Amino acid sequence: MFAREKVAINERSHRERRQIEWSSLRSLSPFLWPPGSLEMRLRIVVALTFLTLAKVATVSTPLVFKRCVDLLANPQNVALILPLGLLVAYALLRVTSTAFGELRDAVFARVAHRAIRGLALQVFRHLHGLSLSFHLDRRTGGISRSIERGTAGVHTLLTYMLFNILPTLIEICLVSVILAVLFPLPYVLVTALSVAAYAIFTSVATEQRMRHIRRAVAINRDSNAHAVDSLLNYETVKHFGNEEFEAQRYDAALARFESASVAGQKWASILRIGQATIVGASIATLMVMAGQNVMAGTMTIGDFVAVNMYLMQLFIPLDFLGHVYRTVKDALVDLLAMVDLLDARPEIRDVPGATALVPGDGAVRFEHVHFGYDPRRTILRDVSFTVPAGHSVAIVGASGAGKSTIARLLFRFYDVSSGAVRIDGQDIRTVTQASLRAAIGVVPQDTVLFNETVYYNIAYGNPSATPAQVEEAARRARIHDFIMKTPDGYQTRVGERGLRLSGGERQRVAIARAFLKNPRIIVLDEATSALDSHTEKAIQASLKEVSRGRTTLIVAHRLSTIVDADEILVLHEGCLVESGTHAQLLARNGLYASMWKRQQLEETDYRAGEAPGSDHRKRNDGDARAALGTSFGSGT
Repeated sequence: MFAREKVAINERSHRERRQIEWSSLRSLSPFLWPPGSLEMRLRIVVALTFLTLAKVATVSTPLVFKRCVDLLANPQNVALILPLGLLVAYALLRVTSTAFGELRDAVFARVAHRAIRGLALQVFRHLHGLSLSFHLDRRTGGISRSIERGTAGVHTLLTYMLFNILPTLIEICLVSVILAVLFPLPYVLVTALSVAAYAIFTSVATEQRMRHIRRAVAINRDSNAHAVDSLLNYETVKHFGNEEFEAQRYDAALARFESASVAGQKWASILRIGQATIVGASIATLMVMAGQNVMAGTMTIGDFVAVNMYLMQLFIPLDFLGHVYRTVKDALVDLLAMVDLLDARPEIRDVPGATALVPGDGAVRFEHVHFGYDPRRTILRDVSFTVPAGHSVAIVGASGAGKSTIARLLFRFYDVSSGAVRIDGQDIRTVTQASLRAAIGVVPQDTVLFNETVYYNIAYGNPSATPAQVEEAARRARIHDFIMKTPDGYQTRVGERGLRLSGGERQRVAIARAFLKNPRIIVLDEATSALDSHTEKAIQASLKEVSRGRTTLIVAHRLSTIVDADEILVLHEGCLVESGTHAQLLARNGLYASMWKRQQLEETDYRAGEAPGSDHRKRNDGDARAALGTSFGSGT
């Protein structure tokens, strides 16, 4: 999807792209001239002062050198001290030009990096502020690549535009004025025509090159996103033996990237050859004119040398400006990708004047809720129920009935199409998302951990918690003993997505997080459905403890795990069709009773077929875990 969006940008009209590029550049102004930051603004002023002084020294150099040449050409009437003084002045001007340039870079360095830091932080926060639907539709690798290339593009734009394009334009203007004052009109006309031809050719050829570069960047981003996705799903690739299939897909993307890059390189070569031709022809023409004037006695040898030096001062930065132009256009492509991320608007926002959720007992109520991820397909139809404070309510039903959707609506990852969700009588759409989610804890079906230490992942439930509090949460989740058996204890790293831990251990980390967060509402979203029956029973005791005294919403697949719930809600095709306790629902002999009987039969058949090999399965599990390394235990 991301690549398709980039292609759409590439196909926009030239004029529209220019407008977008200028808009993107204007968006950098708050970072380049930060409001309220006197230090940063002062640094910019000082840097620009050094820039101006450096350019004044640069354009003064040929004038001093011209004077030296003229004096040395007729030395009989001149004291030796005068040309020596001018030569020293010439040397000092060159040193001064370099020194002011370096001082400029040193002063501006903090401004540039502070701007990059501010923009990267803004994008990072913005991405976390976007709705769940945005992240479900995007590839993480593509987003990461956009941020990485975008921030690099910002550094390029700030550095090149302020300290390459601006000083080069200043230098061109100064040289043009000097040429107009010191030399005849034909010199100025030839110079102006040469500069115009150079600029037009550079613009046209660069635009052709950028057409291929934009396509290459889009392909490169998509291929990198696929590579990251493939590596994250390494086990799935191995399970199906699809290494070669993945390699061929990646190679196909690389082949498209190669084609676009080669086309871009061809235009880059045409661009450089054309620029060199224009520069060479211009210098040759002006030097022939200057040589004829020297022979005619209307110009001195010093004038001839000065013309050459000024032309070099004009065309060398102009040639460099062509390089800068190409670089800036490359950076703009990357910046546009990142600006697109900033332009994405969250579907779920705090309403104006939203207040924090008022602390209460934690009663939850769904009132005539209708919802669908797509307007063409309704998931929940007129669902109403109440979870009294401190009670537990379980939601069961077939896959696709809308069980997990209810949990997502409670967290306000999505807004209901109609109806309302209330906590302690407060419509969750009227309170801030931060206060709402602070009041709710979750133990999900598939706990995904950060590639950090066990301590970090438990403390994520409350980053300000003390080590003693983290350890207490681990004890209550019954994972402390396992952690202490590992050589690195709480500093044991869990690997990508926590895959170096077993499913049961990951669930216990999630339970410890919930203990540490200490919410008044807890959601158990099929928290044991992915575990084997032995591990499930061990985890159930911890889940009961984390739920004690809290309002608990249980999304369940295995009915045996929710027989003690205060109330059980049965969903069927998005509708609430039954409710009651386990005993009441069995007595009604309805949908719940049918589901219960079917699961009991399945579990009976499973035990009958698997019991003789259960010890063997456990041994295999232990062998597999031992292969991961002795730093992890074998228990759950």
